[in-house]
Amino acid sequence: MIVEYVIISIYSIAILLIFIYALAQLNLLFNYLSARKKKNNSEKLDISNPDKVPYVTIQLPIYNEMYVVERLLNNISLLEYPKDKLEIQVLDDSTDESIKTTKNQVERLQKTGLDIKHITRTNRSGFKAGALKEGLAKAKGEFIAIFDADFLPQKDWLLRTVAYFKNPEVGVVQTKWGHINRNYSTLTKVQAFALDAHFGLEQVGRNAKGHFINFNGTAGIWRKECIIDAGNWEGDTLTEDLDLSYRAQLKKWKFIYLENVETPAELPVVISAARSQQFRWNKGGAENFQKMIKRVLSSRNISTKTKIHGVLHLLNSTMFLSVLIVGILSIPMLYIKNEYNNLQPYFIVMNIFGISIIILFICYWFVYRNSNGGGFLNFLKYASSFILFFTIVVGFSLHNTIAVLEGHFRKKSEFIRTPKFNIKTLKDSWKGNKYISKKPSLHVIIEGILMLYFLYGMYSAFVVGNNNGDFGLFLFHLMLFIGFGYVFVKSIFSKA
Repeated sequence: MIVEYVIISIYSIAILLIFIYALAQLNLLFNYLSARKKKNNSEKLDISNPDKVPYVTIQLPIYNEMYVVERLLNNISLLEYPKDKLEIQVLDDSTDESIKTTKNQVERLQKTGLDIKHITRTNRSGFKAGALKEGLAKAKGEFIAIFDADFLPQKDWLLRTVAYFKNPEVGVVQTKWGHINRNYSTLTKVQAFALDAHFGLEQVGRNAKGHFINFNGTAGIWRKECIIDAGNWEGDTLTEDLDLSYRAQLKKWKFIYLENVETPAELPVVISAARSQQFRWNKGGAENFQKMIKRVLSSRNISTKTKIHGVLHLLNSTMFLSVLIVGILSIPMLYIKNEYNNLQPYFIVMNIFGISIIILFICYWFVYRNSNGGGFLNFLKYASSFILFFTIVVGFSLHNTIAVLEGHFRKKSEFIRTPKFNIKTLKDSWKGNKYISKKPSLHVIIEGILMLYFLYGMYSAFVVGNNNGDFGLFLFHLMLFIGFGYVFVKSIFSKA
């Protein structure tokens, strides 16, 4: 019975952590709904007055972006802003032939009168953070806008964001991400669904009550003074954006999230690209938990509620570990449940896992409804999207858990950039992209084994207990089987 109690204990802790996370999301939902009823009364600069227009530097950190750099530069050159108050830095760490192409594109735009510079480095020290820091030392702008290579801001983007810096305490204005290839594949649909939930529920929900949010690495604009005051960019984590965001807010800088300003971008269309992005984000989240947790808890500048949300925010990626534990232990728990009748009250309490899923379903529905409208048909579309999202996300749980554990145990790794494809429609193809990883990782083999393991879990529903079996976890095991199967098969064949 000792082994059974160990399994029960670990399983219970994992489910409790998921439930706490769900309750935090529910609190953010209340904040989100409250925020939508209020008008944004932030003070604004009078951009129409030439004397009030501040100097802006746009930073474009790129690395081997052969397929999208021309699109990026053409798009940025169309931004509406006084040319005498605008500087563009192309921070190019490329190591392939794209560096020559970028140089030619920059020289072409320079001839149009645009103040654009091609800044290169002899090494990638600090990766993206290092490039941003080096560019900042030369930047002329009072404000620093940052765009990754796959982002395509609207022409009036600067005019709609810079105005919010009238309050000298505002350090960052972050905009919502859009998705130019949302409907390209199942993978892009799931990524879009997840990002929409993050930007809607979490960014709005936290920002509405003054809790910490994060600059998302791109499609936002910083006050240069804020970056320097917070200690500048640091490359000791894989999510330098989250790191600097927390250091800035601990110094009482205010962040503004603009839900009504959407910045279109391209989602990864092959699973190897999505895996590298997910790995970096989740490992970086764990690294920042280790780096920031003591500072957050010991800070006297923030409320207890903000500290709680800050801790849970930094632990977001660690939820994948809890989900993986619940999944793996759910099969032995199925046998324990049917072996020890005296534990039935415990299993009734453990239904809080199902309650957690229902809470997340409700939270994400409100975000989806506000973007896509209500009604029965839209609800059905949402329900299918949520099931698809949850199924694929649990399939990524092993991959993301390994990233999280590396982050918590401070294992260092390089900043692996996400390949870009310049894909907008179903007619566009990713095949032939030189940046795609050709070899699946060893983790894929374990994902295949887990696929079979959860197939066994489905079989177990028919044979445990009495002759009638126990189908309480059958749908959960089916989702895990499909999720791990999807990730395994797509990773082997490298298809979108």
